[in-house]
Amino acid sequence: MSGSVRASFALVVFSVAALTAALWLGPVALDPFAQDAATRTIVWEIRFPRALTAWIVGAALGLSGAALQGLLRNPLADSGVLGLSGFAALGAVIAFAFGFAFLAPLMAIAFAGIAALVVTTLGWRARGPASLALIGVGLSSFAGGLIALALNLAPNPGALADLVNWTLGSVEGRSLDEAMLAGALLVAGAVLILFAARGLQALTLGEEAAAAIGANLGHTRALVILGAAACTGGATAVGGIIGFVGVAAPHLVRAIAGHDPARLLIPSALAGGALLVCADIVVRLLPTDTELKLGVAAALIGGPVFALIAARLASRGGDS
Repeated sequence: MSGSVRASFALVVFSVAALTAALWLGPVALDPFAQDAATRTIVWEIRFPRALTAWIVGAALGLSGAALQGLLRNPLADSGVLGLSGFAALGAVIAFAFGFAFLAPLMAIAFAGIAALVVTTLGWRARGPASLALIGVGLSSFAGGLIALALNLAPNPGALADLVNWTLGSVEGRSLDEAMLAGALLVAGAVLILFAARGLQALTLGEEAAAAIGANLGHTRALVILGAAACTGGATAVGGIIGFVGVAAPHLVRAIAGHDPARLLIPSALAGGALLVCADIVVRLLPTDTELKLGVAAALIGGPVFALIAARLASRGGDS
């Protein structure tokens, strides 16, 4: 049994355990199989959609992070590097700022798609991962400027409270419909990314060697970018801005699954889902008057992990 299969099996078990724990744990521990109506309502209509949404969002971010790291051959890459997260956030910000909060999920998805089309179009002529990353950095900066402009021109200041709440990232109060929306986009993105798996494997040899053995690099780039956009748009639409999962999840499974980017895709998705469910459980159990937002918790945990990964990479570079 390969390391990837072993990791996937273990992470499926871990995900099921985490989801089960999410049904049981909370400010008050409840039996998921209790028969009284109040308990069943809390467990299956509040906790279950929330936990499922957290898993789907984490899986989408983990999968897109692994795919983009394989494409750019950079273990610090995620959807933020190519501007997908920035544009998804921009779409939601415009909806909140101009009084159309109910359209925020659709706007986030649409703007992530716009960013993907721009990156894909410009990326056809990009030579190497560095050029593609520079395009993404430019798009991210442009999205940041447009977000600031939307906030300055917002005719509905009362919506800014909703906007701030959304930018902190949370799956609190999510419904099964929202979970299914993110899930559908996760499936669509996963299909595109998995079709690019062989191209990602070829890219480990380098751009020239991959092209020499017949890999269609433009096709691989387009599939990965569009797939990552679908995953990122769905995750941002229902969970707000949640960072670092896309970086941390692939890094955590490499020790078991290996460094082949194609074999990392499924384990990274499973790891991202399980990690975010566990983080949401911790958030719910913290004895605070106001519940800590999931995006804040992810940043507090993911920031040091990101720094550790960067330090290790720098150390290896120095050794070589």
